[in-house]
Amino acid sequence: MDLSVIVSTYNKAEWLEKVLWGYLQQDFRDFELLVADDGSGENTRELIAKVARDSPFPVRHIWHPDDGYRRSIILNAAIVASRHDYLVFSDGDCIPRSDFVRAHAELAEPGRFLSGGSVYLSMDVSRRISTEDVASGRFAEPAWLREQGQKLGRHRLRLVPRDWRAALLDRLTTTNPTWNLNNASTWRDWIFAANGMEAGMQYGGADRALGSRLENLGLKGKRARFRAVLVHLDHDRPYKTKESIQKNKAIRRRIVSGGETRARDGLEEMVERGMAGGFLEFGPGEPGGFEPDWNH
Repeated sequence: MDLSVIVSTYNKAEWLEKVLWGYLQQDFRDFELLVADDGSGENTRELIAKVARDSPFPVRHIWHPDDGYRRSIILNAAIVASRHDYLVFSDGDCIPRSDFVRAHAELAEPGRFLSGGSVYLSMDVSRRISTEDVASGRFAEPAWLREQGQKLGRHRLRLVPRDWRAALLDRLTTTNPTWNLNNASTWRDWIFAANGMEAGMQYGGADRALGSRLENLGLKGKRARFRAVLVHLDHDRPYKTKESIQKNKAIRRRIVSGGETRARDGLEEMVERGMAGGFLEFGPGEPGGFEPDWNH
């Protein structure tokens, strides 16, 4: 099974380096990695190009100019550019454990989406993690994290090995599986059926809005909180505003109450407006605009 992993980022090259290093350590290599970049500067481009040169799997950099918070739009561009039938979503501040991609590949089911788990780290521990810590895997070990001063509490259970214990915990947890773009996956056709992300939604629940539409289409969530695991690095959120959160909540209420199944301004509208030419894919050669490929 081949997968497309889509990771969003914006001007956090220090964090993104640790995340990309995590993907280089994956024990499952049948995937492409698309970095959906919401307008980062040259240092991010150079980092991705450096990683791509030595990567055993394709690394693709999908970028548009910085014009405010447009994460939903660049994610739609990466979705259109993806080449495989199954899509895994995460963020450029989330380091995957070495079995992360394999977990999504092995747990995928028709008619389901996976809802994975995250362990949130403090800023001090986030800064302390090095690429060597990622390569060794100790960044996801409870004992090592505690030595660095990280308080784990009950979240230490999310870092158990992916064996019968993790499977049992996923069966026993009462937490509902939700669509969160730092750790979720499903079939590409379902994302297209929901028309992708709502372009006008900013920070605060845009991913959950897509999840509500997927559920309205009949897609069922599957818990993978203890089997598909990553650690979430701390960061500030200057783009978080009361207005954007209130706006997004209103949209989500409308989706749920009205049973909406398609984004009102999503993938199809993006292509109809001819916006695909506004995105660049940086690769081994010269960058250039890409055309949407609806059939891979």
